Amino acid sequence: MFENLSYTTLQEYWWIIVSLLGAILVFMLFVQGGQTLIYSLGKDKISRKIIVNALGRKWDLTFTTLVTFGGAAFASFPLFYATSFGGAYWVWMLILFAFIIQAVSYEYRTKPNNFLGEKTYEAFLFINGLLGTVLLGTAVATFFTGSEFSIDTMNSSHWQSPYRGLELAFDFGRYYTYVNLSLGLAVFFLSRVLASLYFLNSINDNNIIIKSRKILMDNTIPFLIFFLFFVVNILIKDGFAYDPINGEVSLLPNKYFMNFVEMPLVGIMFLAGLILVLWGILNSFLKDDKTASKGIWFSGGGTILAVFALFLISGLNNSCFYPSTYDIQSSLNISNASSSEYTLVAMSYVSLLVPFVIAYIWYAWKSLNKEKITAAEMENDHHAY
Repeated sequence: MFENLSYTTLQEYWWIIVSLLGAILVFMLFVQGGQTLIYSLGKDKISRKIIVNALGRKWDLTFTTLVTFGGAAFASFPLFYATSFGGAYWVWMLILFAFIIQAVSYEYRTKPNNFLGEKTYEAFLFINGLLGTVLLGTAVATFFTGSEFSIDTMNSSHWQSPYRGLELAFDFGRYYTYVNLSLGLAVFFLSRVLASLYFLNSINDNNIIIKSRKILMDNTIPFLIFFLFFVVNILIKDGFAYDPINGEVSLLPNKYFMNFVEMPLVGIMFLAGLILVLWGILNSFLKDDKTASKGIWFSGGGTILAVFALFLISGLNNSCFYPSTYDIQSSLNISNASSSEYTLVAMSYVSLLVPFVIAYIWYAWKSLNKEKITAAEMENDHHAY
């Protein structure tokens, strides 16, 4: 089956797979967003226990998606993986550190003889929620704004900044640092929005529900501001395009806007995603009945569609998904950064397991959310997080 596909089609297929996994990951970051709301929503110990356990039912699904996304990117586009993870390693090390302390926190937060105390692990969860979202969003923004690296004739990458990726978020003398951070902050506030919707869907506690509704709108406004700032900037900027015949890279005016125009289904997907995100938010904010708890499905599905579309315009239609601002001809695209044709064919058969990963996430979600969490349940559960 896959042997009959052209090399170019296989490369496009794998960019679509990676993009879908990345979109699902952004949705699943509601766990990280919820961790930053533990003290905003939980004013007493039992409330905080409810919130942590609501998130604890899902944190491993986020981790599974992250690992699957990273593995797919490494296997299908190894030069990108080597360039980004080998060059901007301080950013990726911070992200890795954030997810390690998250796992440790859920494991040991309520263990007997916990010498660090619950508040220490709750602080770790907040750090994971902040760093995990902002840095991942900032890293993805460089798919459009570029990074400072070069690739030599032996396909060895050379990162040009001594700050090893930290400059992408902290070099405030460069305009596109603000564009990078705008997406990072948009992901941060979106994760808090989705977390609020998730709490409305999974928790049966009036105080938490009332506070979740308020926090929902408090975070929607900054999310929209930062996200619109990012989208407007990438749509009006020159984009990195490559010639599919000779591989030469050049800057094209409004490249990413034209990608939406030339791939209308992707553009429709992006707009539909935004509408669903806003509908889920308004539906949950304005209604007090059971339909308010379904906002997570509208906004969650919309998040996946919108982020999926952004990933697609960064890599398809002869676009360089990892541009170099140091040496434009070193920019990476699905053609020059991918694995061999043989490897892509072999992996394509493995990709048939992706629906099972999605099915696992869905099954685990439904199984763990059969009943909403209550204070009475937490008081009697001695094995809670």
